[in-house]
Amino acid sequence: MILTRRPMKNPLPIALTWSHYGDLHRVTPWPEVRFERLYGEDWLPIQPDSELLAAASLICRQRNWAPYLEFVPADIRAFLAGFSFARMEALEVVARCPGLVPDLIETPALTAFVAAHASLRGTAPRWAELNAVHERDGIYGVLSWLGLPASRQTLAILRQLESPDLPRRFLESLRSQLWEPRTIFALQRMPAITDRDLALHCQSVAA
Repeated sequence: MILTRRPMKNPLPIALTWSHYGDLHRVTPWPEVRFERLYGEDWLPIQPDSELLAAASLICRQRNWAPYLEFVPADIRAFLAGFSFARMEALEVVARCPGLVPDLIETPALTAFVAAHASLRGTAPRWAELNAVHERDGIYGVLSWLGLPASRQTLAILRQLESPDLPRRFLESLRSQLWEPRTIFALQRMPAITDRDLALHCQSVAA
């Protein structure tokens, strides 16, 4: 008889580590979720940019994520499981904006806009300001802060997106298009909005 061993769970939280252009980076365990880079023998904190986060999402496979996610709360773990190439960005968002998590679970595609808020608003990352806006004005305040129409229609359209992994190249154009009545009407009629549909309605990006 062949005996098989069950995989043992990690007794302690672990960091998730990856290499980018030959340099080692890591994100520390939940709930700290601090991004760091190895300089010599020391891990020093960094502010990750979109390129680094996207690279991490591509490099880190499910087998890499599994031990890290063991120590993440179940609702957050289930939320992150819905992302593929934008999972690292989603992790940063839920770690920096814990109060926003219930709204993001209802509208996962909004995560891409929150993750890219610095480039969309032309500022440095402002997580504290975003949290204050959400605490004061709720999800509609966040939509307005991101430059999106603060309406139920916006949320409804975002919930119809087939994947929460919304390509970053679509964000600015989609934000502009969501102010256009014709685009709103067209997108609302689609039961599921694909990347192809977005490309058709975001001509400036598709070009």
